[in-house]
Amino acid sequence: MKFLKLISFILLAICFNSCSVYNFTGAKPVDAKTFQVNFFQNNAELIEPGIDRKFTIKLQEIIQNQTNLTLTNSNGDLLYEGEIVEYRITPMQATAAQTAAESRLTISVNVRFSNKNKEADNFEKRFSFYRDYSGNTLPTGSVLNDYIDEIYERITQDIFNESLAKW
Repeated sequence: MKFLKLISFILLAICFNSCSVYNFTGAKPVDAKTFQVNFFQNNAELIEPGIDRKFTIKLQEIIQNQTNLTLTNSNGDLLYEGEIVEYRITPMQATAAQTAAESRLTISVNVRFSNKNKEADNFEKRFSFYRDYSGNTLPTGSVLNDYIDEIYERITQDIFNESLAKW
């Protein structure tokens, strides 16, 4: 009986210890305590007001919510910067009347990531995602905001995975 308790204790200790290597989000521990997200300027040809600020905040939130890193305004151990390079609406399917049956909203962001403590992790990469919608309406107001939120959720998760959750 004592032997069984000892084995159970060792297995439990191993399980708790292994959780320190990876957390539940899949992010590997990094030799960093702070991160900085600079403002992502909207340089797309088609300008949608406010999407630059919204993106910057979404990226800050995902990193704060999925790590124990502290957000800072300057000299962060991890630095995210870049620009929104594409905001485009494209017809995807045509009807017999030669109008769009389905359209696609695409947003692309160019990201430069720097890790002060491990320069091998640095990268510059373009991240993009889209949302298809019925072509006979143009999304505005809360519908457009929902589409942008959906796109940003995917893009920011991809950025997080590329910079912090590399397997």
